[in-house]
Amino acid sequence: MLQVMRFDVLTLFPEMFPGYLGQSLLKRAIDGGLVEVRLHNIRDWSDDRHKSVDDRPYGGGPGMVLMVKPVVECVEAVRAQDAEAGRLIMLSPQGRRLDQSVVERLATERRLILLCGRYEGFDERIKQLLSPEEISIGDFVLNGGEVAAMVVIDAVLRLVPGVLGDERSNKQDSFSGDERLLEGAQYTRPREFRGLTVPEVLLSGNHPEIARWRHEQSLRRTQQRTEERPT
Repeated sequence: MLQVMRFDVLTLFPEMFPGYLGQSLLKRAIDGGLVEVRLHNIRDWSDDRHKSVDDRPYGGGPGMVLMVKPVVECVEAVRAQDAEAGRLIMLSPQGRRLDQSVVERLATERRLILLCGRYEGFDERIKQLLSPEEISIGDFVLNGGEVAAMVVIDAVLRLVPGVLGDERSNKQDSFSGDERLLEGAQYTRPREFRGLTVPEVLLSGNHPEIARWRHEQSLRRTQQRTEERPT
């Protein structure tokens, strides 16, 4: 029996997610009972009539900071909803860079709790009290963690057993496998378009030769991208 992968998203803007949750692959996984995504509004744990969750930083400075009380109480309440406490992920530009090895590790969890930041970030005591794993999707700053949470869900989703129609698909993705190579060139119909043709080896039916060609293409593309990236 396949195990359900549960994502809990803690956010100030749950209305950002319904469109994303209704897209093809994720929707099929949810409808098929393979994946469950629950949205939680951090404001529900605010104890004032304005549903305040942020305040000015002590010591001065620009912007607002997410308050410790509503965030901590939200996480604690969500954790208690399931016997499996889950792994708490804080989406933060200060976190470890998300890569395929991190995705593969996260996919071994049965439950991920994704904490989305906003404004100038989190009160430091949130980290001290909850000890989240901090993850960043890149060296840039977003308006909030919601888009980053979608990235994590999308990447992990592909590794959940039963989600992909062909289980070989995620084995051939870029950055997968022992060598962590980029995926090589792919072709489909027509065989010729504006003078550009499909390589003959792909039409040969010689599967060992096709596999060798694809591996060479992956090596070449990975080397080119590595050389192009700034150091």
